[in-house]
Amino acid sequence: MIGREAYKIWAPYGVKWTDWVRPVPFISADALICAERIYSFKVPVIDYINKKHDDTAVIVDTPGYEAIEEGLALARFGYRPIPLYNGTTEQNNSIGLVDNSIIATALRFGAAELAKLEIPDDAPPAFLLDSNRLHRYKMDISLFDNSWDIYPQDMPSAGYFINNRIKNIIIRSEKIHIDLSKILFGYQTKGLKIFFTNGYDSPKRVSVKKPKKDRLF
Repeated sequence: MIGREAYKIWAPYGVKWTDWVRPVPFISADALICAERIYSFKVPVIDYINKKHDDTAVIVDTPGYEAIEEGLALARFGYRPIPLYNGTTEQNNSIGLVDNSIIATALRFGAAELAKLEIPDDAPPAFLLDSNRLHRYKMDISLFDNSWDIYPQDMPSAGYFINNRIKNIIIRSEKIHIDLSKILFGYQTKGLKIFFTNGYDSPKRVSVKKPKKDRLF
């Protein structure tokens, strides 16, 4: 399966929420095959949510391609997984701060599984992020800085969520990262309810503090 075919599976034309699927990792998917590094790719069993809630969106912010696996688990419940990966791959003969190449391969693996599922066109979204995106520990000048952030324009506005009957947002991560917190704070001020789970505990409502201006991104 080539990158374009995988992209069409993750972002079928005319389906709600798929306008936010980032095309970047699919562009490089044909040249980057890391199958031997994701031999353990599988759809996990999750229990922090066990059914689709039409008024609830999910943001899975976990390391590497784990969110792709978990997004497929949510897809089995009827959620529409939306990959937001927006990191570039390192240049030839260099080492990147973030392993974005493995994301491209995992999306191709995941497309084969996603193609088997029948997800309603109006299904609520599950946005997928790599928490490693913020790795910025550049210890050597030869390292290629391909870290990235998630910005408000990379996700639907609070108004769009509300107009599409989304009232709640569940964050599945080890913590709420600084770039995401600005977005969530904006949602919160518009009336959306924010919940958090580490993947083991049931989602609990949280209050997102306003990020300090010098620490937004």
